Amino acid sequence: MMNKLDLELYLHIPFCLRKCAYCDFLSFAAPEREYRAYVEKLIEEIHGQREHFQEYRVTTIFVGGGTPSILPGELIEELFAAVYACFDVAEDAEITIEANPGTLTMEKLETYLECGVNRLSLGLQSADDQELACLGRAHTYDDFLKSYQRARQAGFTNINVDLMSALPGQDFHSWKTTLRKVLMLRPEHISAYSLIIEEGTPYYVRYGEGGAGQPGADRDKGGCLDGTCQDSAAAKEDAPAFWTGPGLTGRRMLLSDLPELPDEDTDREIYHAAKEILAEHGYERYEISNYAKPGRQCRHNIGYWTGKAYLGLGLGASSYVFGHRFHNTADLEEYLAADFTSPGAAAQDIQELTLEDRMEEFMFLGLRMMQGVDGSEFLGRFGQNMWNVYGDVFQKLQEQGLIQVEYPVVRLTDLGIDVSNVVLSQFLLGE
Repeated sequence: MMNKLDLELYLHIPFCLRKCAYCDFLSFAAPEREYRAYVEKLIEEIHGQREHFQEYRVTTIFVGGGTPSILPGELIEELFAAVYACFDVAEDAEITIEANPGTLTMEKLETYLECGVNRLSLGLQSADDQELACLGRAHTYDDFLKSYQRARQAGFTNINVDLMSALPGQDFHSWKTTLRKVLMLRPEHISAYSLIIEEGTPYYVRYGEGGAGQPGADRDKGGCLDGTCQDSAAAKEDAPAFWTGPGLTGRRMLLSDLPELPDEDTDREIYHAAKEILAEHGYERYEISNYAKPGRQCRHNIGYWTGKAYLGLGLGASSYVFGHRFHNTADLEEYLAADFTSPGAAAQDIQELTLEDRMEEFMFLGLRMMQGVDGSEFLGRFGQNMWNVYGDVFQKLQEQGLIQVEYPVVRLTDLGIDVSNVVLSQFLLGE
């Protein structure tokens, strides 16, 4: 039998119950009747790629979104049947599906296990219901707890919980409370990300430069969280409530009514508390925002950070295969009309990576990992000495205390992690 190359698969399900106020991912609410048409087209794409990956073995599969768990179980069954028919999936493949609390039933969980899913990623974000309401999430902490318990009862032994910090109205105490509640459940993996205010989201209207509620801004121009209110008059008492958690007002909430974000000192305190508290409970920080029990690191994401080939299937999904990077169209009508008898029919922005591109990505993705980057691996991949390429950058960052060098390995220090975006930008060769 020939020695096959490793490949990671990503399957994108763009549907969700509703769009969260901070989210800039390719996701949207849609009528249930659209689910089948989309999955059937995704299955067409899977079959269309079949003959081009016969020399590959799939080592990880990640079903992301959106909210994949919003789909009926039979559609997930059909999707995985197509994957197994078209790709050589390794017996020990890590297979993850993302799920939101409130969308999981025991029947769905049992279906996932029957399909070979062995890792569940639950999007909690916060254990504080008011913080969840501010985010526009469609669940409460109790919804999460029930979903988590169902997953354990169904037989899942590898669960990730997504958390988000620096939320509106959040303080150090509420963050620690969220961590403590989650740690009592003993998940195998925890992802802890800081909120990022992205352009094009309702949160950017509120918290971006000059946004509603900011100094000097016209507060009446801040829309509602769901984008339907154009002025304060729309927030009348008899309007349907947008928020879903307890202790709510029963009226639409203007963006300008949202609490302020934590200040920098609180944000920094929250950030460092996560590392310390999780370490106390046996979670190893293996990437800037990811913590795991020993042996439970997310193999799929590690593949992204270490340059493994991956094929993205579905609306807007990104790929890195055959030395090229590209993504599918983000236009649903265009995707549904694509003829996938022609491989890559929906592919856009196809870019062949240059040697410089690949060296840059090796550095700024690899340095996200706590293990850092290895000069020996750099030499093996690119035929160049890492110190000849980046020696000046290493010297400057080492003098600033932002990197640690243990030849041939370079990794970020704690200070470097704190300002990682600035540090990693130094490895762009064209800058």
